[in-house]
Amino acid sequence: MMTLTSFKSPNQRKNMLSKIVVSSLLCTVLLHCCIAQSAGRESVTLGKVKLEFYADANGIPTYAVYYNGRPVIHPSPLGFSLADDSTFYKGFNVRGTDKKEVDETWQPVWGETGSIRSHYQQLTVYLQQQQAPFRLLDIVFRVFEDGIGFRYEFPKQPNLKYFIVTEERSAFNLTGNHKTFWIPGDYDTNEYAYTTSRINEIDAWKVMHAATDIAVRVTPDQYAVQTPLMMKSDDGLYINIHEAALINYPAMQLHVNRSNYALTSALVPDATGNKAYLHAPCHTPWRTILVSDKAADMLSSKTILNLNEPATSGNTSWIQPMKFVGVWWEMQTGKSTWSYSDFPDSTDANGQLIPNNRHGANTANVKRYIDFAAKNNIKGVLVEGWNRGWEDWFGNWKEDVFDFTRPYPDFDVQVLMRYAASQGVSMIMHNETSGSATSYERQLDTAFRFMKQFNYPAVKTGYVGKIIPRGEHHDGQWMVNHYIRVAEKGLQYQVMVDVHEPPRPTGLHRTYPNWLASEAARGNEYNAFSDGNAPEHETILPFTRLMGGPMDYTPGIFKLKGYAPGAPQRQVHTTLCKQLALYVTLYSPLQMAADLPENYEAKPDAFRFIRDVPVDWDDTKICEAEPGDYITIARKQKNSTNWFIGAITDENSRTATIPLSFLNSNQAYMATIYADGKGADWKNNPEAYQINQYIVTNATTLRIALAAGGGAAVSIVPADAEQVKKLGKYK
Repeated sequence: MMTLTSFKSPNQRKNMLSKIVVSSLLCTVLLHCCIAQSAGRESVTLGKVKLEFYADANGIPTYAVYYNGRPVIHPSPLGFSLADDSTFYKGFNVRGTDKKEVDETWQPVWGETGSIRSHYQQLTVYLQQQQAPFRLLDIVFRVFEDGIGFRYEFPKQPNLKYFIVTEERSAFNLTGNHKTFWIPGDYDTNEYAYTTSRINEIDAWKVMHAATDIAVRVTPDQYAVQTPLMMKSDDGLYINIHEAALINYPAMQLHVNRSNYALTSALVPDATGNKAYLHAPCHTPWRTILVSDKAADMLSSKTILNLNEPATSGNTSWIQPMKFVGVWWEMQTGKSTWSYSDFPDSTDANGQLIPNNRHGANTANVKRYIDFAAKNNIKGVLVEGWNRGWEDWFGNWKEDVFDFTRPYPDFDVQVLMRYAASQGVSMIMHNETSGSATSYERQLDTAFRFMKQFNYPAVKTGYVGKIIPRGEHHDGQWMVNHYIRVAEKGLQYQVMVDVHEPPRPTGLHRTYPNWLASEAARGNEYNAFSDGNAPEHETILPFTRLMGGPMDYTPGIFKLKGYAPGAPQRQVHTTLCKQLALYVTLYSPLQMAADLPENYEAKPDAFRFIRDVPVDWDDTKICEAEPGDYITIARKQKNSTNWFIGAITDENSRTATIPLSFLNSNQAYMATIYADGKGADWKNNPEAYQINQYIVTNATTLRIALAAGGGAAVSIVPADAEQVKKLGKYK
């Protein structure tokens, strides 16, 4: 190594020092040039979608989104406030960027299609604070043909290890006062009816206070809305904002600035008011923005799924989607009860509960459901109210409520296990926690071992009520991690999971394929005990709640009036054929035939569609769609040439137009069309239906009249020569 002392003469040392100064100045200039270049605009484009990124004059990371040259998201800031650094959103330098392209195809364990393409351009931006402590933050953007996803990554670094997020400051600055389909940003429930309004009309408190049929409601922000948030601009762009891969982080809601149409991420807090506790290296969930000028593209998108990690378990052969019936609707409508006794202190001289003789989950009644399932090739029977604790389960914020291995005296676990097996039917477990997640976590292994011991391949969990640990919320970080722990426990014991009252899904069923379904929205049950769901409700759900994953909506109600004792005016706000269509339009690999067996037996020809329709698919075509108005979807059965179609409408009658160009050429098919009958109407004549059969080909276009609040269901199977000869062609 050469040093200045190596030079003997003063002139030599002086000349060398001058060269070092000049070299140092040159390096400094080059470094500033590199930083200036890095801080310039970076852009990524795929198809019609373009992302731009830059750090503004204050060092604030900023992005914008365009579709086919039209702005979708105006320049919007990104960043955080941390407990020990409230300005972790500005004062950044761009250290550098990295780009790559990924184009791959993967096969889901189950789903709406047999294979999924994941094609995106990725931009990673490396940021560092300009001032001490010079912390690092990376932002990763992925640009798909139908939108973008971005997430924050906190690299391993000496000055950021354990830290607390007090606010995430991701913004989504909209281009106008869009038409919006929304529910309040509630910390504990997603079970609101949807409101359709302009951005500047959003008032979460007004909706929250009116929703008296929801027991637990916590909406501190008057202008917060839940995601997925579906919007339509005046110039015809459909925009959906949500998140993907929600792990170890609270659910993201959106605060609405009604004056300038700016949305800002709003995280659900914990009991102390903090949002997230993290340990670098780590990352946040993805924030997603989907956009198209076609509504059908929203329902076809696989971007949220593609932003989730592959399955964590190699062996998935035990995961089997299924239809099921259950001792549930009779409890919802008051025919029977979940509880064995009417009161927790209603005991005899020996201290035993006195039966109310209306308990639904009794051995004889469950056998009746098993018989019905076996007769109709339905694989599962769900039984709620089988275990002790229902006399004192709701509203008391009580920690130890249920024992998940202790049945009521009239529910014989051993007998029902053997009987179900003899009929080729699986029992589905029910674990209601009444919000006491702490108690459930203590019993998780015991509960899942019990399921395995008695051959329960699936469990429906529930979290009705205020959460314990007290002060936590359904959508906070602690509970987000709890739901994942339950899914992981299901993987360990090979049990499929259907979660009720969780945050809305974010595509995690790719990572945890045993997590078949969730509720996380206003389901069919609200027709049993409240004013119900408006006719438009099911035309909104696929554009909102179902964007992140399947929903256990519990369709298939056939007795649409007069089912609720004490409330003769109550009715389901659909026609019977719309209930059939929901098996196709509201996707779930775990679908319930929710009505009572006797109501299905009264209409066996209509029930045939529920018997036939599968729950796992090789292909899906969105034939026509408009949020809040109508949806028509065609799906191809897994490993089969059979197709099934569902078409639904809102409160307005319409004609569904369905080209069958997706069918194989040179093949005749028999189409069985279940359509609203003459004079059908959701309000006055909901159970009128007609069934017709025709021969169709891929050149056929079906035109089916849908009644107000109505729908249609179609099964299409290859026709043999006799059927072609017997049946007329569809005209």
